[in-house]
Amino acid sequence: MTPLSRRDFLTAGAAAGAGLVIGFYLPRNGASPKNGFAPNAYLRIASDEKITVVVARSEMGQGVWTALPMILAEELEADWKKIAVEQAGASMLYGDQSTGGSASVRTTWDPMRKAGAQAREMLITAAALEWGVPRATCKPESGYIVHASSNRRLSYGQLADKAASLAVPTDPPLKQAKDYKIVGQRLARLDTPDKVIGKSGYGIDFRVPNMKYACVARCPVFGGKVANFDDQEARKISGVTYVGKIGDSSVAVVADSVWSAMQGRRALKVTWDEGPNKDLNSAQIYAGLKQAVNGKAAVLYSAGDIAKVSGRRIEAEYQLPFMAHAPMEPGNSVADFHGDSCEIWAPTQVPQDVRDSAGQALGIDPDKVKVNITLLGGGFGRRLEHDYAVEAALVSKAANTPVKVIWTREDDMRNSTYRPASYHKLSAVLDGAGWPVAFSHRIVMPGINVQKGTPPVDGTDPEIKDEASFVYAFPHALVDHVLTETPIPLGWMRSVNALQVGFAAESFIDEIAAAGHKDPLQLRLRLLEKDQNLNNWQTARMRAVLQMAADKSGWGKPLPAGHYHGIACFGCFNSYSAEVVEISMEG
Repeated sequence: MTPLSRRDFLTAGAAAGAGLVIGFYLPRNGASPKNGFAPNAYLRIASDEKITVVVARSEMGQGVWTALPMILAEELEADWKKIAVEQAGASMLYGDQSTGGSASVRTTWDPMRKAGAQAREMLITAAALEWGVPRATCKPESGYIVHASSNRRLSYGQLADKAASLAVPTDPPLKQAKDYKIVGQRLARLDTPDKVIGKSGYGIDFRVPNMKYACVARCPVFGGKVANFDDQEARKISGVTYVGKIGDSSVAVVADSVWSAMQGRRALKVTWDEGPNKDLNSAQIYAGLKQAVNGKAAVLYSAGDIAKVSGRRIEAEYQLPFMAHAPMEPGNSVADFHGDSCEIWAPTQVPQDVRDSAGQALGIDPDKVKVNITLLGGGFGRRLEHDYAVEAALVSKAANTPVKVIWTREDDMRNSTYRPASYHKLSAVLDGAGWPVAFSHRIVMPGINVQKGTPPVDGTDPEIKDEASFVYAFPHALVDHVLTETPIPLGWMRSVNALQVGFAAESFIDEIAAAGHKDPLQLRLRLLEKDQNLNNWQTARMRAVLQMAADKSGWGKPLPAGHYHGIACFGCFNSYSAEVVEISMEG
């Protein structure tokens, strides 16, 4: 079976998810004896007027607990004040539940709209039947169905039982954007009140009865293993109840408190087999990236022939480091193993991956693993990995007790997955008037998906090709990528490859502007002035976004002494962005 990239999986899951969620899950009617009216996997309406929207993506501060209910509530014509949100656990009812790639709204837009529209149409029918009037004379209005000619109205809660007996429509009509009342409005986030009073449930807050705490000693060198360990001193620490090897490369200390677990780990004496990477250092890694610049490159974009262009040439090199995500909430998970089953509570972006990986690690059917998603204290791509949760499951099994594994901040920095280091070599040719006529950008970088098992496509990581695709309309241009390898574990971080490619490319555009004595904004606008589809990006749209950012920031207006403006734009995940920054320099 060919592995899928993260983005391919998200896209495929979204395409299949709508049909699966709306198709196979929906009952022939909306009946749900315990929960009132539940026409689909995303919605429940109770007779007490409470409307519960089930969110199948993870909330990590980005706002899906509000944005996704807004989409459904819009089609439902609901009273926003009566909306409550419920976090779904890992379930195939929702298709792919991965939260990443800036995809939550994009991939759930259609399913959430359809779910709301289905319920709305059923409530209209229920009201028409209740009143014995033509359906067309009944209209939804902020949580009520209204019959204007007789001045009657029934609330959604009053209609819940009758609506639950009706057939669920498969193709309900959807609202037009001009009629939106909720989507596009500035509404208070649904998760804010509980966060303000400390009631919200993050993974690190979660507890179960009889739970122990665990800290894990991991090999300080990537790829290393445990040779042997002495736990005599660790077991002397008050509160320590278990010490044992977990997998090949770590040792867990379980205790009655976090502090005892930390102290027990500190008292461990572990001899590590550091493996082939024991002498690897940053200087070697960066030197290797730079040396690879002349290797075989995969073309990401090409226009004209840069080899035939003459004129004033400028060049620049950029080097970006490995970077850890360092979310505010360090890694943690709670697991409770019971022989042939396991329940996990995890701040995860990939609950289904946690379920499958934990099942495999425990040697049990993944269907016997229940995964509950807590709030995430930041994610940024780090929680697309499932190491925290799998560790907790294995420690719970080994220690025969419910356990919470907690990573310290130091653990998170040393044993994370990292945004890849990269090297960028750029050049441009300017004409006699100082305008660029040729541009080249060679990207040297390992591929996250390739490291995780996805075969290269046309010599490159498929995500790099996707996320490095925005370019300006140079007459002659070449953007290519040299795919390298690294033993450092790689992970997805916010915008992933676009973050690095965009930084290097936009920084160099400023260098081109300086070399040609051009205004950075005017240079960019000139390179976008012709309306065209350029490598799947619309120059007209980017031009409009760039101009709006410039207008709103007062670009070109006098600034106080020592203050300066900078501007940049880039495209990623089908979105267009531009930013203006104001800096001040002293001394």
